[in-house]
Amino acid sequence: MTIIAEIPTPTRIVFGTDGWRARVADDFTFENVRRCADGVARYVLGEGARARGVVVAYDRRFASEHFAAAASEVLLAHDIPVVFASQAVPTQMSSFEVVQRGSAAGIVITASHNPWTDNGFKVKAPTGSAAGPEILAVIEATIAGNGGTAIPRRPFADAEAAGLVERFDPYPGYERFVRRTVDLDALRAADIDVFVDPMYGPGAGWMTRLLAGGRIRVTEIHRERNPYFGGVNPEPIRPHIDEALGLIAGGGFDLGLLLDGDADRAGAVDERGTFIHQLQVYGLLMYYLVEHRGLRQPVVKSVNETSMAERLGAHYGVAVHETPVGFKYVGPKMIETGAMFGGEESGGYGFGMHLPERDGIYADLLLLDLFLREKAAGRWPVSRAIEHFHQLAGPSFYQRVDVHVDRAAYPALKERLFVELQEHAPPELAGQPVTETIALSTNDGFKFIIGDGSWLLVRWSGTEPLVRVYTEATSQAAADACIAAGEALVRAT
Repeated sequence: MTIIAEIPTPTRIVFGTDGWRARVADDFTFENVRRCADGVARYVLGEGARARGVVVAYDRRFASEHFAAAASEVLLAHDIPVVFASQAVPTQMSSFEVVQRGSAAGIVITASHNPWTDNGFKVKAPTGSAAGPEILAVIEATIAGNGGTAIPRRPFADAEAAGLVERFDPYPGYERFVRRTVDLDALRAADIDVFVDPMYGPGAGWMTRLLAGGRIRVTEIHRERNPYFGGVNPEPIRPHIDEALGLIAGGGFDLGLLLDGDADRAGAVDERGTFIHQLQVYGLLMYYLVEHRGLRQPVVKSVNETSMAERLGAHYGVAVHETPVGFKYVGPKMIETGAMFGGEESGGYGFGMHLPERDGIYADLLLLDLFLREKAAGRWPVSRAIEHFHQLAGPSFYQRVDVHVDRAAYPALKERLFVELQEHAPPELAGQPVTETIALSTNDGFKFIIGDGSWLLVRWSGTEPLVRVYTEATSQAAADACIAAGEALVRAT
């Protein structure tokens, strides 16, 4: 029997909350990476910015360096100079290099915290922030029209020999940049034990290196490259970090610091091995900036971030701005408002005095500085400092459930939720009436708020076939009730 292969339809590529991500060898192919790079190249040419070049970086996922080279070959075919990472680096190092060099854009091959089977393509704006909707619209329009066409490319080795490719190592410049706003020597002098888990990502070794040479003792696990990520998603939340929590709970550590699969997200653990959830970390970093650094510029938070921001803002006289989910919204809003800080529920935090983009390494350094300052004020160990923080910021009981869906069934589920959550919004949650129902401006979910300020958010992902259910409540019982109700809405049970 003869099998006649169908001519594949070009993949429809749409950038989600932060980049385009897909399964390697399925949709994430060299052909589609070249299509994305062609979109970036034509955007750069349209801006008249060819001579400024593009920074290209990559993470430790399967074949990331080869996908990065393929993207570079397309840029080089358009005579756009390329600054290419000398090894796998944290995603934010692309942002750093774009800003330092005045480049036209940045490309990073990474799927961040996605499953090990995926890879992704992120774009950085000239400001160093994630490319916003305006830039992505131009890039996506090009990609929509280049499927099935031959994408021009120039061999990487040939272009490098011709001087059109420059290799870069961001560490020396990044350390100098960090020293402008963080006293690394003071951190190094601390007589404490810190545990670090980079989750096999390109952030491995960075915290250890930045803190080397003093009294502080740093123990780091998962430093080697492992594209399988030990069988977990490289996202610094439970259950993926349970190994680290167990090691810290065993004793001998004052603080745990976490990074995700591309090191642009941060996490923390107290001395007992208790996970400090992402919303707490946002609040702690905001508290650090206003209480210990004396800053009063605005802050930016995504719609799924903590209500502690508003309470802290009211206490300290700081304006709080809310955006849709994704740093492609948070970063530009930070720039627009002159914000000192911005963050999202996923554990990504950016800083006006640093970069308008997520930087897990910098966030972890600030968390370390925060707890050392709290220690000097007599609030130690870390768990005690957190108790003091909640006396000011109020309670935060947070939960998130990711409801994974078959890719083929995902479009129908999104359509059902969009209709049902509008027309049949829950009248009450956790025994309290729903006082407000908010349709997200990006048309990808709904937020329900109850009388005591607790909230439930149901949102379908723009990068994976899953629906995320989030809640932040004033008690554990309310959080349990809200998350159960949200999951039932998604599963229609």
